[in-house]
Amino acid sequence: MRPFAYTAATTVPEALAALDRGARPLAGGTTLYDLMRLEVETPAAIVGIHRVAELTEIARNDRTQELVLGAGARMADAADHPAVRSACPALAESLWQAASPQLRNMATLGGNLLQRTRCGYFRGGSQYRCNKREPGSGCDAIGGVDTAHAVLGGSDACIATYPGDLAVVLIAFDAVVDVVGPHGTRTVPMAELHVGPGTEPQREHTLAPEELIRRIRVPLAPVMRASTYLKIRPRESYAFALASAAVGLTCDGTGTVLDCRIGLGGVATRPWRAADAERTLVGQPLTDDAARRAGELAFLGARPGRHNGFKIELGIRTVAEALRIAAGREAS
Repeated sequence: MRPFAYTAATTVPEALAALDRGARPLAGGTTLYDLMRLEVETPAAIVGIHRVAELTEIARNDRTQELVLGAGARMADAADHPAVRSACPALAESLWQAASPQLRNMATLGGNLLQRTRCGYFRGGSQYRCNKREPGSGCDAIGGVDTAHAVLGGSDACIATYPGDLAVVLIAFDAVVDVVGPHGTRTVPMAELHVGPGTEPQREHTLAPEELIRRIRVPLAPVMRASTYLKIRPRESYAFALASAAVGLTCDGTGTVLDCRIGLGGVATRPWRAADAERTLVGQPLTDDAARRAGELAFLGARPGRHNGFKIELGIRTVAEALRIAAGREAS
């Protein structure tokens, strides 16, 4: 790890002033420290934001009909919060299934959203070519050991999978993030926060270096109440998804789908919304065949590599099973 300067902020303006001088924000440190040790990230200055109290809010706002989650709130605190568990079970489940208890007790929601890929070629240092780490150098994952890599949203420059769980739920339920910077506050839909690799894999999100996520807002909707987050992984804990699905459903008294949301994780280069699959279910009864067709539609256009073709069938089954779980909860 290379030497760096460290300061700690206690207010948002103090944090923004440090960011404006070129510092990188540090909250839980569960991602940045790892990458600094690997010398993938080499910031000259860091500003700690874990003491900024206003970033830790977790509340249900009945006036605006939103779930409000401070970007500095710990994952474990959010997962166990009564407002989160009752309003959106999928959100709580995505947080509980992420990482280990030790990491959940340190990691923050904002840091989780902006975590960088776990691609071994990205984290493996200069022995591998990686366009995220060194733009223009090439991508050894393409044609290499790509078992954990994306089948959706990749490009000729990068196929690294977005590793998070929380963002998959947030994109499914139309969440937004409030971002603050030197020029004021702006609101960014979750669907516009992350970007695919295209020809610039090093650019992973739409925030400027001097901007900070202040809070996450999730519109309260009936479709969230019977939601689920189904995560398929190589082992039961402390593992990233091979495929995951965040699903919410509402149905009428006859079992006809009135509203449906589907987010995909573990299979794409960014959090992925399966809007076409959602639309095909609305107005129809949720049969096993319909759930399977929705899964197939979610993976239409998938581009497998040498070793990750299994993710397509796994993803289809994950979507179908998540739909069945959500339907069961909606009916109970």
